[in-house]
This record gives sequence, structure tokens and C-alpha cells, in this order.
Amino acid sequence: MSEANHSSGRVCLITGVGPGTGAALVRRFVEGDYRVAMLARNEERLKKLEAELEGTRAYVCDVVDEAALDQTIASVKKDLGVPTIVVHNAVGGAFGSFQEIDPQVLRQNFEVNTMALLHLARLVVDDMIEEGGGAIIATGNTSAYRGKAAFAGFAPSKAAQRILLESIARSAGPKGVHAAYLAIDAVIDLEWTRKRMPDAPDDFFCKPADIAEAAYQLVHQPKSAWASEMVIRPFGETW
Repeated sequence: MSEANHSSGRVCLITGVGPGTGAALVRRFVEGDYRVAMLARNEERLKKLEAELEGTRAYVCDVVDEAALDQTIASVKKDLGVPTIVVHNAVGGAFGSFQEIDPQVLRQNFEVNTMALLHLARLVVDDMIEEGGGAIIATGNTSAYRGKAAFAGFAPSKAAQRILLESIARSAGPKGVHAAYLAIDAVIDLEWTRKRMPDAPDDFFCKPADIAEAAYQLVHQPKSAWASEMVIRPFGETW
């Protein structure tokens, strides 16, 4: 990582850095003059982004592994400084009714979506308070608000994720930490979703860069008008 032209002391940490929303989030925060700690399990993908984007650093980490996450956050603080923005974008999902899913899959998704968020918050929020403020958000979807029949494998974990952030907001918000949930009510524009829906019009998809912009604006809201939840969707989405 080259930091020669990155004079800002601002540090952002993003989990679940993949080729879609995760990479777009990294690009947007780099554009905002943040040094970005990128967390994911895929080392090759992270290293490619690190080589491409100045001001980034790759950290290979499975957020479900509490000890590994603790060690990774300690490394981020040592290498870059205290992250005052945290975006939990890592996600676990599986489709099926409550009778069809493997209960262990839901357990695993709960670990990724909810428990990892809890561990992250416990590792960073006190530092944010000491630094004078910060923000912690998670990217989610409308399964956090409704349990459709085929969403039993992950909707309970996303609902818990949203409520956990509300609890964090009520506790840490008065101390200067903005905790919020960004729900994406859309099919995200990715290579595999395009292949799955080849006849869908371009306007049907939600662009990763636009999701990243929404996240960036959410964590930079003025303190007098914080949103605890934001729902975004393409203009033509039925809801």
C-alpha cells in the first residue's frame, strides 16, 4: 500500500469486499480521501484491489472467526489507525422454506450477519467515542423487515442485524457514534445476476456504485439529522 498521497488520517474499515458492492464501497471511500482496510476471505481479490487503489490495505479474515477478527482489527489500528467508519458488508444467505433449509446454514448466516457485527462493534465503537465520533453501518435488504416463505435461511439473521444496530444506536448514538442500517431493496447489478436475468432492463438493477454513494452519504449525515435506517431501491422497483 502506498500512502504518499494520502494525507488524511481518516480510516474506513469494510468487510465482505467482493467484486460488486464491496469493491464499490472501497472505491467510494478512497475517493473521499479515506485509508481503507479491506476485509474478506479471498486474498487474491483483495491483493488485486490493493494494487489498483492507493490508500487501501488488504486483510484476509473470516469475520465469523472471533479470534481472527480481533487480531485483524488490532492490525488495522496498528497499520492505519483507528477506523472511525465501519461498513459491515459481509453477508451470508440461503434460500428455502423453514422446512427445506439446513438449520446449520441459518446458524452460519447468523454468525456472519449478526454475530460478526456484534464483535466488530465491540472492537471499534469505544475507540470511535474516544476519537470524538464515528459511524458503523451494515448493508442489508428488506428481508430484515419481512420473512418471505423462501427467505427462512437468512431473513431471521438480517432482522436481528437491523435490531442490533438499533440497540447500538440507542447506546452509542448519544456518545457520537452513528449506527444505521442500509437496506437494499433490489437485485444488485452483478455479472451473475445479469446472467440469471438476461431479459431484465438495465433500470431493473441497482448499481454497486450507487449503493456505495448511498452508504457514503449515510455515514456523513450531520448529527442533527441522523437516519437510523435507510431503504434504497431502483425507481421502478415494485414495493
